[in-house]
Amino acid sequence: MQTNLLQNVLRIILGLFMTLAGIGHLTFQRQEFLAQVPRWLPQDPFFMDFVVLSSGVVEIALGLSLLFWAKERIKVGILLAIFFILIFPGNISQYTNGISAFGLDTDQKRLIRLFFQPVLILWALWSTGALRYLLDRNKKS
Repeated sequence: MQTNLLQNVLRIILGLFMTLAGIGHLTFQRQEFLAQVPRWLPQDPFFMDFVVLSSGVVEIALGLSLLFWAKERIKVGILLAIFFILIFPGNISQYTNGISAFGLDTDQKRLIRLFFQPVLILWALWSTGALRYLLDRNKKS
């Protein structure tokens, strides 16, 4: 399934964004990402750090896959969309617990952030051609 120039450009931008975010998990934004570990998970500092580090590794892998594994871009797009769904509880936890991080220092800002997650999911699916693939597959069923 072919993707157009705009889809490819947006896939590359998303890949760069994901790679940078993953590097941030491992280095300069590690404390900020701790704020997004859901509060219903164990609050042991070592466990929380493991969640941040492991999600950073996954983000780097997905970001690099978006950039360099064009042959499997549909699968990568689906995996990234699933990843965005899986990390959404962290955003909800940040909102419901009033935790400030990444400049989200008011309930209003944290609430608005929640509405960007579906945009990221659609971006991952559309820019990789996965959305068209899933829609076409659904029509055949």
